[in-house]
Amino acid sequence: MVKRTSHQSADCLIARPLDAIGDWWSLLIVRDAFDGLRRFGEFQKSLGVAKNILSARLRNLVTHGILEIVPAPDGSAHHEYVLTQKGRGLFYVLVA
Repeated sequence: MVKRTSHQSADCLIARPLDAIGDWWSLLIVRDAFDGLRRFGEFQKSLGVAKNILSARLRNLVTHGILEIVPAPDGSAHHEYVLTQKGRGLFYVLVA
């Protein structure tokens, strides 16, 4: 199996985020977040990805500061995933 190379110390502003969004599921999650999706179920329905894969990718995006977890605005026990400033900064990478 090929070992992944970390780009965390790279000077390139595009290379560094690859540690967080280096797989296609993560890119699709970020894309959906830009489209206004916020809840786990919304991401799962949109992507059709297995819950364990989605959970791991969301956790990774939160850990890397791309998404943050916030309480649902309706006061329910649910929470939502929203793009951080760092996450919103990926817009041009996605568009390109």
